[in-house]
Amino acid sequence: MAVLHLKAKPNARHTALLVAPDGTVTVRLAAPAQDGKANTCLLAYLAGVFDVAKSGITLLTGHTAPFKKIDIPGVTAEELDKILQRYVVG
Repeated sequence: MAVLHLKAKPNARHTALLVAPDGTVTVRLAAPAQDGKANTCLLAYLAGVFDVAKSGITLLTGHTAPFKKIDIPGVTAEELDKILQRYVVG
């Protein structure tokens, strides 16, 4: 089990995962922050990025806040870091 800490930014033109050189993770979401649409978009997008079932990913904290903790089952901390390295910008 890996836990991903990130900042979600709704209302973007397209959904994208960005990792700063310092390791800060931001996900831009092409969904509004209303009625849980942004959270649904976030979990579906992360399921694709980490190649896990959408139903398995759990939003642990941050249901109504930009800073979130996501549980990604079946992914080790090492695998999480390796995948995130693909999205480092700058």
